[in-house]
Amino acid sequence: MRRRLLAVLMVLMGAAALLLCVPLADAYARGRTEHLLLQRRSEAVRFADLADRMRTAADRQELSAEIGRYAQLYGAGVVVVDTAGAAVARAGAGPAWEESRDAAEARRRALTGRSTDRLPAVRPWGPKSVVLAEPVGRDERVSGAVLMSVSTDAARLDVTVRWSVIAAGAVAAFAAAALVAAGISRWLMRPVLDLDRAVEGLAAGSLQARAVSDTGPPELRRLRQHFNIMAEAVADSIGRQRDFVADASHQLRNPLATLVLQLENVEPHIAPGPGRSEHTRALDEAERLEELLDGLLALARVESGGAEPADQDVSRAVRERVRAWDPVFRDAGLELAASCPDDGLRARALPDAAGRILDAVLDNAVKFVPRGGRVEVTATRGTDGTALVRVTDDGPGVPEDQLALLLRRFARSPEHQNVPGSGLGLAIADEIARLSGGRLGVSGNAPHGLAVEFRLPSAP
Repeated sequence: MRRRLLAVLMVLMGAAALLLCVPLADAYARGRTEHLLLQRRSEAVRFADLADRMRTAADRQELSAEIGRYAQLYGAGVVVVDTAGAAVARAGAGPAWEESRDAAEARRRALTGRSTDRLPAVRPWGPKSVVLAEPVGRDERVSGAVLMSVSTDAARLDVTVRWSVIAAGAVAAFAAAALVAAGISRWLMRPVLDLDRAVEGLAAGSLQARAVSDTGPPELRRLRQHFNIMAEAVADSIGRQRDFVADASHQLRNPLATLVLQLENVEPHIAPGPGRSEHTRALDEAERLEELLDGLLALARVESGGAEPADQDVSRAVRERVRAWDPVFRDAGLELAASCPDDGLRARALPDAAGRILDAVLDNAVKFVPRGGRVEVTATRGTDGTALVRVTDDGPGVPEDQLALLLRRFARSPEHQNVPGSGLGLAIADEIARLSGGRLGVSGNAPHGLAVEFRLPSAP
């Protein structure tokens, strides 16, 4: 946005500079052309006066001498003609210019008693010479005309120098305005960028994210204050919810553990029969409730976000967790295999994020993959540089329309409602991956089964 704002300001300033400089340069060129016309026309008037007073050969010689000195001094061409257009006196440049269209038009006007009152505007690129004419005599007494071919070298040099100064001034003004625009855009956008970073952090789960920039327009400063107030309220509300879940889970664990212990102690005193089976179901439900409370407490701890990301060896974490889970898989009649690099696969995430996520995924695999199945863990580096861990199995899998349910809290596939567990395992793993800056996803595994993969940001 800052670039777009700066681009708009630069375009506007460039247009303003052009709108100021182009008329100024054009006005100077026209003024210099008028000055040239006035200078040379005064000489033409003098020559016309001499031609008008020419009566004898001596007068003709005086006129020829005057126009000769002038032509030699200024490098101009001068010709005096009579009413028929025949040359009376000539000096300077050759007669070729006399046949030009400009010379013919100027001669025609002069012979009708009109002086040249306008010349083509002199620009750095031309014209190289201009033609002007002055009538000899006045009104009905016009007896000829004085034509002058005037070089514009000096005028064009003056125009070039002045245009260069104007262009340099325009560039300097544009550069100064660009610096001011850059400062203004930075001043305007700094609080916006700060707010953007704070919103991004808040959306990513960092409840401590705040907008700290105290610069910019008053409206943006008020917006920053209101955002910080809102963020404080959101953080306080979410914090109270998490504290309640954690406190409730923690406070309920002790009486629940006591209840489970009492149920176990009562069991020897219950006679075989319907009472014994009801007691067993009650004990199972109490243990399931205890597992659910443990899951809620773990989820509350993860969501609290108290830990900071740290570098960790994903390869070693995968090898250690596979080694730890191998006896469990053997007891369940499952095969557990692993494929990961010996070293070098590192990530920056919450402490032991890879191990904790892998524990949740492997725990699900033990519960839902039938005996004789195979589970494979693969750790590689993704194409985007992240640490990628993929767990696949050849179990029955989950229908495509139910895959999204696996990451939701307490969600279960209809076919697995009676499998022990709280339904929080993958939800906790997903939260750990998200707070670490990564992600967790589930998909089908061809030809059948389930694939769970998670990515963690690579370590610097």
